[in-house]
Amino acid sequence: MTPTLRTERLLLEPYAPEDEEDFVALFQDTDVSRWMGDGPSTEAEDRALFGRVFTKVYAQDLFAVWAVRRDGELVGHAEIKRTEAVDGHEIIYALAPAAWGIGLGTELARALLDHGFGTLGLSEVHATVAAENTASLTLLERIGFEHTRDIDEDDGSTTRVLTRRR
Repeated sequence: MTPTLRTERLLLEPYAPEDEEDFVALFQDTDVSRWMGDGPSTEAEDRALFGRVFTKVYAQDLFAVWAVRRDGELVGHAEIKRTEAVDGHEIIYALAPAAWGIGLGTELARALLDHGFGTLGLSEVHATVAAENTASLTLLERIGFEHTRDIDEDDGSTTRVLTRRR
């Protein structure tokens, strides 16, 4: 079950069905989606993804997925889950551009780390970041993540794997 987490300025809570439009808007924002998964997807794909959060992830209690809110507004998305790409637990986060540059990304990443180390009892947490995403790489390095290896993607791009140990 996805727990509710709080930071100084953010509330991380499970999505509600009425979040669909804001979820789709976040994932359709090309400044956000260019760094997520395989890049931008169609609106229909993002709506299907939102549906799977309820029908699969929450229904089967697969991993934690949060709506990230500030002052009641959905400003981001976050997850922590086991993935084969890192052979461990990976944090995933995204913020709307309006929430960039004021320290919310750092606050969000720290909350995910605290959950991973505290609640889940993990000894290490990973993140995968496109090599060109310097903002996210800088943020993660600032909070103690270290570059551990690179993944050469089929499209010729590089994904950096970063790890933070307890």
